[in-house]
Amino acid sequence: MLTPVTSHRSGSTDLASLRLIVFGRQGAGKGTQAARLAAHYGIPHISTGDMLRAAAASGTEFGGRVKEIMDSGSLVSDEVMEGVVAERLGEPDAARGFLLDGYPRTPGQAEYLQTLLAPEGIDLAINLEVPEEVVVERITGRRVCVSCGTTYAVGRDASAGSGVCAKCGGSVVQREDDTEDAVRRRLALYASSTEPLLSWFRGHDLLLDVDGVGEPDAIAASLIAGIDDRVGSGPD
Repeated sequence: MLTPVTSHRSGSTDLASLRLIVFGRQGAGKGTQAARLAAHYGIPHISTGDMLRAAAASGTEFGGRVKEIMDSGSLVSDEVMEGVVAERLGEPDAARGFLLDGYPRTPGQAEYLQTLLAPEGIDLAINLEVPEEVVVERITGRRVCVSCGTTYAVGRDASAGSGVCAKCGGSVVQREDDTEDAVRRRLALYASSTEPLLSWFRGHDLLLDVDGVGEPDAIAASLIAGIDDRVGSGPD
């Protein structure tokens, strides 16, 4: 079980005040590792969806604008998203740090984030690297119960082969967006949109690449070791 960090960065700032961003292909295990990192460092895991929902529920005038956009199904502009990010990162639970997931999506948004968080800025952006063929195999091998939503893996869970959910008896199927063609289209879109962003963080010496293949505990340990090494640990 992972324990909270008590070491320090250079200077007097506690490591728990980390400002992190996490990237990773769909199927790379990003959600699992983000939750572990957030618990380990005692910081909130904040996704784009979380930020939008929090803004819409805030009751502020700006939050009302966000809710209207979301309810209409329209795309959220960069300008509005910047306001959402600023509002969410200004909440008390983010005062000691955070792990952002889903933002920024462009180098321009990364520039905005650095300006918003000046003078400290982001401490580190993590790229959980899993080869495309591995994530294709993981996602296309996924089966879901249409009744309760339980997920099964082909070759590992009996329900994936039988087509009957072990929990509720519902039908276990492959979702249409989990077919190989659909998965490869999503991965191609991710690569085209994310590579410039990864290059931006790499160019600013803020990117940590970590191998995301292996046992979850071992991957989490590698992530924590890499973060501690890059950000700085040990007594002042």
